[in-house]
Amino acid sequence: MNKTVWIVLALVAVLVVGAFSGYNSLVGMNEAVNGKWSQVENQLQRRADLIPNLTATVSGYAKHEQAAIQAVADARAKLAGGQGPAAKAEANNELGGALSRLLVIAENYPNLKADQNFRQLSDELAGTENRIAVARKDYNDSVQMYNTKIRTFPSSIYAGMLGFGPKEYFKAAEGAQQVPQVKF
Repeated sequence: MNKTVWIVLALVAVLVVGAFSGYNSLVGMNEAVNGKWSQVENQLQRRADLIPNLTATVSGYAKHEQAAIQAVADARAKLAGGQGPAAKAEANNELGGALSRLLVIAENYPNLKADQNFRQLSDELAGTENRIAVARKDYNDSVQMYNTKIRTFPSSIYAGMLGFGPKEYFKAAEGAQQVPQVKF
């Protein structure tokens, strides 16, 4: 009888340690996803902060191109007010399109292309776009690991009960696979 009690206690201890370990693993992965999302938002904010300087520079050269400049400003405001990955992704794609139109306008003004402020802002914006792409990839990788963890056995048994639900991927907009056409 004594030996049986020890075996049962050992099994219970293993189960308890396994449960705590699984829970802690889910908490860590959840926080990793949240941290990666913060980096995406950080880079989107950096982009939004650069845009007023870029639009002011372009506006000085192309006063009659107000519609394109206004579209960039509106898209930037939508990005700043977006909540969650889906809304931010949609606003990000809208902003990308508006920026593309603005940069096409800039191509039509040789003096603007030669302007040091414009070149510097364009380089900063290109660097920011690369940072956004890396941050989105890191976020989506983290979401994939987390979602896989909560859907696989044995985590799937207790993940939902403990409030760990699936996370949303940062997805590109429909038509993002299309190569933009630049016409002069």
